Amino acid sequence: MANKYELVTVLSTLQGDEAVKALAEKVDSMLTSLSSVIDKDDWGARRLAYEIEDQREGYYTVYQLEAEPEAPAEIERLLKITDGVLRWLIVKKD
Repeated sequence: MANKYELVTVLSTLQGDEAVKALAEKVDSMLTSLSSVIDKDDWGARRLAYEIEDQREGYYTVYQLEAEPEAPAEIERLLKITDGVLRWLIVKKD
């Protein structure tokens, strides 16, 4: 039985727009392989509330997902080892 999740990712903008676009596509394909992406909302580059790895800006994307209960752990594992992903948060929706 699939659950609904919301995922927010913050990507590094240091390498420029093309690198951000390539990294976002990599995250999209990873999510598509592990879950059903119901909705994707790009917030774009925004100033961070505090510096992360000496960076003041990040590229935000919010995903609405439907996935099996094991998927969030695998998604977090893959995001953790992906260079350029500064932060992420995945929560289960009611």
